[in-house]
Amino acid sequence: MTAVRLPGQHPMKKLVPVLLGLGLFAFAGRTAAQAPSPDRTPQDLSQIVAELDGAVFDAFNQCADPAQLARHAAYFDAGVEFYHDNGGVTWTRDEMIGRTRENVCGKYQRRLVPGSLKVYPIRGYGAIAQGEHTFCATGGDDCGGMADFTMVWREQEGRWQITRVLSYGHRPAPATP
Repeated sequence: MTAVRLPGQHPMKKLVPVLLGLGLFAFAGRTAAQAPSPDRTPQDLSQIVAELDGAVFDAFNQCADPAQLARHAAYFDAGVEFYHDNGGVTWTRDEMIGRTRENVCGKYQRRLVPGSLKVYPIRGYGAIAQGEHTFCATGGDDCGGMADFTMVWREQEGRWQITRVLSYGHRPAPATP
């Protein structure tokens, strides 16, 4: 596929919607050695992804500690694409982690909205996780922001990593009683 690059435009910008739509199907062609276990139940997959979500954001919530930031980074593929409706797009793990270090660590913590996580299998690849989360001031209960998220998880030889993230619909969080 050949794309025309306009001055000042990232070469992938026009292809992103197409690639997002087609990309999920292209991953189904992985070899059996890389494929997730076919006999995993939907409940098992949901539990695995829920545990991964908890682990990646446990490290995220403590990312002011460089060791925790490194632990958080390890959950992401080196070529992760992160689409943020307010912050724009990052094309690599290093760029994404740099923005996290600068804008989040020591300032905000993420909390999954209970009951919002939904998990969908991607045959021969991994899973899609969708849900809602709030962002709270570090060390407090001031949770002023909320957003929806979608993450694509790849399982390769028993190791799970995030390859795509969409964080969108940022809005004020409802007041908690």
